Amino acid sequence: MEIQNLAPHVQEVARALGDKLSEEEIAEELRKYVDVYRLSIPMAKKTIVKKYGGDAESFSVGFQRKLAELRPNEPNVDFVAKVLSSNDKEITAKGEKKRIIYGFVGDDSTTLPYTAWETEGLTLAKGEVISVKGAYTKEYQGRVQVNFGNRVTIRKEDPETIKDIQVADGPPKVVTIADLREGMGYVQVKGRVLSVEAREVTVKGEPKKIFSGVVADETGKVQFTAWSDFKVKKDDILKISKATVKGWRGIPQLNFDERAEVIKVKEKFPTAEELQKVTVSMISDISARGGATDATVRGAIIEVRDGSGLIMRCPDCRRALQKGMCKVHGRMDGVPDLRIKAIVDDGSGAVSAVVGRELTEGLMGCTLDECMERAKKSMNLDVVKDSFEEKLLLKVVTLTGNVTADEYGLSMIVNGAGTGLDDVRAEVERLLVQLEESR
Repeated sequence: MEIQNLAPHVQEVARALGDKLSEEEIAEELRKYVDVYRLSIPMAKKTIVKKYGGDAESFSVGFQRKLAELRPNEPNVDFVAKVLSSNDKEITAKGEKKRIIYGFVGDDSTTLPYTAWETEGLTLAKGEVISVKGAYTKEYQGRVQVNFGNRVTIRKEDPETIKDIQVADGPPKVVTIADLREGMGYVQVKGRVLSVEAREVTVKGEPKKIFSGVVADETGKVQFTAWSDFKVKKDDILKISKATVKGWRGIPQLNFDERAEVIKVKEKFPTAEELQKVTVSMISDISARGGATDATVRGAIIEVRDGSGLIMRCPDCRRALQKGMCKVHGRMDGVPDLRIKAIVDDGSGAVSAVVGRELTEGLMGCTLDECMERAKKSMNLDVVKDSFEEKLLLKVVTLTGNVTADEYGLSMIVNGAGTGLDDVRAEVERLLVQLEESR
């Protein structure tokens, strides 16, 4: 975490702790929890406040965050931002006329649209810096929107608190797919369409056709959603300008609507086959991005977790049963299944991986029926988990799947798995070189 990005979080924790820790000690703690333990910034701050005797519960109710850290459908958010535009409008809500104020706010991380629904006594002028407490967020066409309701408190701050920032309608930032991060503002990317399909969703009670798929360049792949029909076809090479980036549990996703510029270009570009080739990523790089689509990692299994082996699932919702009980449907006669839940470490970081039945059978070299027979003979389901642990612990595996991120770290739902290396020494040397280059 860069020092300039750390300062406001350090000051906030310092206010919550009083004189219990110096700012230097708080900064060191934050770096440890974020960079080493991979906690999110809000969770790291709350953990430090609780650890050193502050009121963690009150602290978690509201703390100032960067706009880029806000997520859709949060009920209570606090931030400091500059008003980039302010417009009045009269609408009819529940049969009554109502005045709202709308526009854009921004800080040094991104810009977001806002709407003030309670405007009595409220004035917002372009260029003002405001501290906002108790706002809430929604999502529209893949972008976070901030709402000021009847619980919000808005205070005017020194205009010099926030100086020059990128405005929402400024030039998009030209990036590669690997560079994409949630909350970047407008971006421009170029890539080849690997897949696309149309589907219908409901927006404000009306049906709307959108187009979803995957686009890729030499650095990676990203899922996209187009809210207008740009006549995109599989294998097209697109230059997409004025797109925005949202995240689903850390995985960046590209969104663009009628405001975007989508141009089909004719130029030399890697083929779909070349872009589909497996490239092994360092787990630390995926963590820095906050997640990844269709990523491949290679590392050693350092833990086979509880919940691995032969499990029983609810026949209605497919949840794993705990002592014959489903959290939703109560006591059920379970359906047998196999899975592996493991921690995989490549030396740069770790990911929690969940492997389904078919891939588990391939990795273990045994079928579900064989595992059930083994459990019946020993009259103990744990014997299957023990055999998994004996065979997999410290084994090098190559896993492919979507990697998501939350306050507990990285997780992968595995859709491809393999074991073994032809040349372990060469692989170790490759990982060491890649790790050194990433420092």
